[in-house]
Amino acid sequence: LGIARALAQNGAAVMLNGFGDPVEIETQRAALAEENDVDVAYDNADMSNRDAIHMMVERAVARFGQIDIVINNAGIQHVAPVSEFPVAKWDSILAINLSSAFHLIQATFEPMKGRGYGRIINIASAHGLIASPFKSAYVAAKHGMVGLTKVVALEGAEYGVTSNAICPGYVWTPLVEKQIEDQAKSHNIARDAVIRDIFLKNQPTRRFATVEEMGALAVFLCSDCAASITGTALPVDGGWTAH
Repeated sequence: LGIARALAQNGAAVMLNGFGDPVEIETQRAALAEENDVDVAYDNADMSNRDAIHMMVERAVARFGQIDIVINNAGIQHVAPVSEFPVAKWDSILAINLSSAFHLIQATFEPMKGRGYGRIINIASAHGLIASPFKSAYVAAKHGMVGLTKVVALEGAEYGVTSNAICPGYVWTPLVEKQIEDQAKSHNIARDAVIRDIFLKNQPTRRFATVEEMGALAVFLCSDCAASITGTALPVDGGWTAH
């Protein structure tokens, strides 16, 4: 929610998408709208379904008039060796982590070009630049996201539409916090050891990035100051990919 919050704080109307408890989603949607005095909607479109994505875009245009900014941040994960990786998991990760971005861009790209302005930001990962074992589908999808970003940047360049990928390392979120607790229990080691020896061992800064940092970068990429920044894959990984 950090990127949506940062955009709303800068006056953008926002359509949220994601899954979770409906009551919690509505509470967060309403708070985001009230705190920033902007229109905030929520759409529960299935990001693995092309038709659902296109219908979400139609509803967003009907509500807001136009779409100037697209943030592709849908993602799931599964960890297993290549020889044991479930085909169904591979298909679902590629559909949600990569194909959803293509479908959303395809549904919004031509109107952006026609207006001479658009900002497309794809949330990739450090794993869009490097690889780790046991994450074949995730790494493939994130590398694909970086490639898609570059193609869209080239096709949109003369029309005022920029396309960039943000490539985070580990970001401090409730999901990561839960993963830390789970690993501490499963390996019977201290929480601090999990953070130091598993999560942050490849990040020279030895700190998690924050959702606020992700939001601030997204806002900058949407600004006029970033008009010449396009086709990039920006690591926000504490130096991980500098190795």
